Amino acid sequence: MQAVDKIVQTNDWVTLLFLILFSGIVVLKLMNPKKVKENFFAFFRFTIIEDEDLEGVSFFKGFQLLIFMFSVLVFSFLVYQFKLYKLPQTKTGLTVFLSILAYVLLYFIAKRILEYALLLLFVIKNRIQFFVYLKNSYLYSVSFLLYIALILFEYAALGKQYLLIFAVFLFVLRYVFLIARNKKLIFNKLFYFILYICALEIAPLFVAFKLMF
Repeated sequence: MQAVDKIVQTNDWVTLLFLILFSGIVVLKLMNPKKVKENFFAFFRFTIIEDEDLEGVSFFKGFQLLIFMFSVLVFSFLVYQFKLYKLPQTKTGLTVFLSILAYVLLYFIAKRILEYALLLLFVIKNRIQFFVYLKNSYLYSVSFLLYIALILFEYAALGKQYLLIFAVFLFVLRYVFLIARNKKLIFNKLFYFILYICALEIAPLFVAFKLMF
């Protein structure tokens, strides 16, 4: 009889990924437990934002870089699961996840660079600093909540459709809260806000999904 190689698919890398993400949370709490709590409960935080909180908008800080990478990893794994749901015949495994991670990381970095460039170009950084702070806080809050949902999906048999519905709900909720708390700025500068959404949110996301799918 001819020998046949046995290919075994393993999900050990998924467990390792969750451990890395958990370690990231631990390090974040050691660095600044107050900001971790604020970002986790950003959706439910209706207190006045202090000036010292706005200092956290700076991207080139250890805490911000780490929470940024945490979010990128969470969103990459979510996109990976969405791809398996949308295209069940696609290959699975660490290689596929890493390719998605590269696209997601590139998307967020490019978006951050374009966003900062536009702020400097139009000299409106001070006026929308609060908007940028909330936008990032809500995004990080979504990533924390999705991390919990992904663990339940992976180890508690949570249906993939429920995971994706929950993810869509969180992203919609993010924009609802963002508009509600910045309605004066948004409606006073509605044209620029629509331009911002199209140029920095929708268009890059559309391109990224075209490349990944």
